[in-house]
Amino acid sequence: MSRIVFIVLAAAFVVIAATVGRYWMTSGGDGGHSQSAGVQIGGPFTLTDHTGKRVSEKDFAGKYMLMYFGYTYCPDVCPTSLSVMAEALDQLSPEELAKVVPVFVTVDPERDTPEVMASYVPHFHSSMIGLTGSMDEVKAAARAYKAFYAKVNADDPDGNYTMDHSSITYLMGPDGLYVTHFNHGTEADKMAARLKELL
Repeated sequence: MSRIVFIVLAAAFVVIAATVGRYWMTSGGDGGHSQSAGVQIGGPFTLTDHTGKRVSEKDFAGKYMLMYFGYTYCPDVCPTSLSVMAEALDQLSPEELAKVVPVFVTVDPERDTPEVMASYVPHFHSSMIGLTGSMDEVKAAARAYKAFYAKVNADDPDGNYTMDHSSITYLMGPDGLYVTHFNHGTEADKMAARLKELL
C-alpha cells in the first residue's frame, strides 16, 4: 500500500471514529433510540444472504438485529466477536431469542460469496444470517452503519490480503433504529444481560 493511500485511509478512519464516538457519547449507549444531530447509524441496504436470497432491511422489520461487520478469513477478531454473540444468544430464553436475528455482514465480498458464508455462519449460531453483495452494496451498508474497513496488502500477487475493520456489534431495534452497541471485548454474560433488559 502506498504511503498516500495509507494516509488517506487513516484520515478517513479518524473522521469516522470521531463521528461515531461523538454519537455514542451523546447517546450514552443506554438503549435509547435518539440519534445525535446529523449522525445516524443504520439505514436502507440491499444485500444477498447466505442462501442466495436478496434481502433488505425491510426483511428484518419487527425483529431486533444484532449486527457485526467482518469477514470469514479474519484470523481472530471476527471469530471471537461472533462466538461472544452466539454465547450471549444462548443465554436468552426461547421467547427472547425469537425476537433477535444475529446478522454477520462481510466487508470482503470478493471472497465471501453466499456459498462461503453458508459454510461459515452455522459454526457460530444456527439462526445467524450471513450477508454479502457487490462491492458497492457492501460499501453502502457499511457507510450506513458507520463501519470502517480497508483492504491491507491489496497488491499481494497471491491474493493473501487481510481486511482492517472496526469490531463493534450493533443492536438495531424492530423499527430499524439504533438501540445500543457492544465493543470488542464485551463478555457474553454482560451482552446477554443487556439484551434481556432491552428485549
